[in-house]
Amino acid sequence: MSNLTEEKDMSIPVRSMLAAVLSACAVALGTAVPAAAQPPPNCTSADMSGVMTGVMAATTAYLYTHPPVNDFFSTLKGRSPEDRRAALETFMTANPQVRAELQGIRQPMTDFRNRCG
Repeated sequence: MSNLTEEKDMSIPVRSMLAAVLSACAVALGTAVPAAAQPPPNCTSADMSGVMTGVMAATTAYLYTHPPVNDFFSTLKGRSPEDRRAALETFMTANPQVRAELQGIRQPMTDFRNRCG
């Protein structure tokens, strides 16, 4: 039973960090353009959840395989939104390859929002 408790305790910080990473990437990389009046198929809540799950899984894998990037995003915890944005922009400007790789990971989410609004 204690392993289950430990797993829950570990998953909360990981989920919080992923949410912060995705939020920070969304701010740094821009917002999506709204879709036309009639959204195309595959724009359900389930579709969005599937896309978000894939993006989060890819982000998790990226952060685990890029410890310096993971360390940077971990330092954003507890900062004000303004401080996070400024630190993120500074980091991404200094690391254009990381910016491009994270944009690529996030692209399915951007495509979904462009298509579905």
